[in-house]
Formats: sequence, C-alpha cells, structure tokens
Amino acid sequence: MKQTIFKEKYPIFSYDLAKSETEKKSVDDIIAYYKEKIDAHPIATYIATFDHYAHTTSIKGVINPEIKDVKNIIFCFGAEIPNSKVAAVRPRSIGVCDMGDTFVIDFMEAPNDKANDFMENWTKALS
Repeated sequence: MKQTIFKEKYPIFSYDLAKSETEKKSVDDIIAYYKEKIDAHPIATYIATFDHYAHTTSIKGVINPEIKDVKNIIFCFGAEIPNSKVAAVRPRSIGVCDMGDTFVIDFMEAPNDKANDFMENWTKALS
C-alpha cells in the first residue's frame, strides 16, 4: 500500500495487486468482496456500485487504453454528524481498476483513522 498526493491536494492510498496473487478474477469479483466486508461491518452501509468504465464509454470520454475495466463501490462509515463539514468528506469510495495483469485499487484518505484502517486491511487481505 502506498500513499500519494493526487493533483497536489488529494491524499490517495493505492494498492497494486497482481492477478497471480489473488483468487479474484475480475473487477466484479473484487467489488463483491468489498460489498461482503461492508455488509458485515456493524456501521458501514453499502450505497451503490458505479461502473465508471461504462459511463465514460457511453459519453465517448477518454479512457487510457491500458484500463480494461473500472468500477467504484460507494459506502459510508458515518456514525455521527458533528457538523456540516462532514458531509463534504462522505461517503467513501474504493476504485477497482483492471490494468490487464494487475488490479489497481485506490481510495482517498478518510478523515477517520479507523475507516482508513478498515479499507487498508480489507484491501491488503485480497492478496
């Protein structure tokens, strides 16, 4: 797991997972795995799965030719609403991208350390 700053302001966690290192065979398999983790979590709530690849294709957008598929699973860990600002950083999203021989999994750092720990642990357990 590596942490980078995307576009000089967004803290992103990224995990490159060789397909040979996991039993998961597709983006859909990984999204289903995360959905199971979210559904089993006592606070997290599944919201949706967004097919980013299909959307971008449908609007004739530009897709890096190395990318074969990409979807986001959207969910929330929110157990409190202490102020209006928290709505700006929720819900959470994990992006799963098929790069041919590798899956790349990315998520933005959450303002809650426990949420980050869950997302990081779930992701690392894929290998």
